[in-house]
Amino acid sequence: MVVERWATVSGASWKAAGFANALLARTESGTRLLKPLDYVNRSGVSVSAALSWFKLQPEQTLVVVDDVNLPLGRLRLRAKGSAGGHNGLKSVAAALGTEQYARLRGGVGAAAGDGGLVAHVLGKFADGERKILEEMIVRAVEVLQNCQHLGLDQAAAKIKNDI
Repeated sequence: MVVERWATVSGASWKAAGFANALLARTESGTRLLKPLDYVNRSGVSVSAALSWFKLQPEQTLVVVDDVNLPLGRLRLRAKGSAGGHNGLKSVAAALGTEQYARLRGGVGAAAGDGGLVAHVLGKFADGERKILEEMIVRAVEVLQNCQHLGLDQAAAKIKNDI
């Protein structure tokens, strides 16, 4: 949802990536957005293919993921780190052979009820959660734009100041 929103506000359009099972968009500022179409635990394949295609290094990459270990609406930006149990980040680290890439985690909260983790992450948000989700998406796009213009450290500091 975050990269889709960034593409929308940037006037970018999605096209099939010829190098992977993914969609690719390019913002007016030249930032490339990648949306893997595989299962999350295979998303590293698309990320690795994109870096190879564009001759980029993992350190030039920022991965956006949902995170059930963060409360709904909370954002966390890191320059590097472990997957923390997230299958998408595990896939990216395995495909790149390193954890030296930035990541922005967006909190979706823990699964409640009997639906389980997959139903929670892939399901619809409750009416009361949608406003929080929308606010998080707007803030996440701002964070990504801040990363681009101010750098990762200053963008991360702005997140901490907003809490």
